[in-house]
Amino acid sequence: MTTTDASPDPAGPRSPGRPLSTELSGQLVSVALDILADEGWGRLNSDRVAARARAGKAGIYRRWPTMSALARHALSTATLVRVPEDSGSLVRDLCGLLQPWTRPLDRLERAAASLMGAARHDEELRAGLDEALVRPLARAVRELAAREAERGRPLPEPRVALLESVLQALWWQRYTSFAAAPMTTAEVDQLVREALLPIIEPDAVAHV
Repeated sequence: MTTTDASPDPAGPRSPGRPLSTELSGQLVSVALDILADEGWGRLNSDRVAARARAGKAGIYRRWPTMSALARHALSTATLVRVPEDSGSLVRDLCGLLQPWTRPLDRLERAAASLMGAARHDEELRAGLDEALVRPLARAVRELAAREAERGRPLPEPRVALLESVLQALWWQRYTSFAAAPMTTAEVDQLVREALLPIIEPDAVAHV
């Protein structure tokens, strides 16, 4: 069945009293994510989204004025960083945080990765990546640090900030080299112990 959402002027103001279809909005977002994940940012345009969603382009522009706005909204539906269960050890918690690195990037991660280059020159895309990845990652690090403090091993604030920065850099690297093979669990453990442990415990003594 063909879905339409016509409007006489895609760039004009939205007609008052005419609610937007939640179902169509979700369909458009899903199509945008598919295009980003499988073909990249350069292939995301209103013609392709409308054709795949079997919708009018007016329906897209009534929701998002630009493709950057659509991509940012699509990213807001993604969960790119998950806080691991409390393992009782900061080292094991960090291994849990990086556990997704043992598999290829999933659809949402590929969509985010496709925006990395363009985000350098597009404020909307930068904001989308900040909301979807940078802030959640910072919150995850803070949560892990809070757990460690509850165990009686508080981390100095400068080390927490440094851990955030290093993890963000590692995440960017993963997204920009997503064609590389996933890491093994042993490699993730090695990364945590050799790159992150010296930050959280300068004497390299892990509490495991």
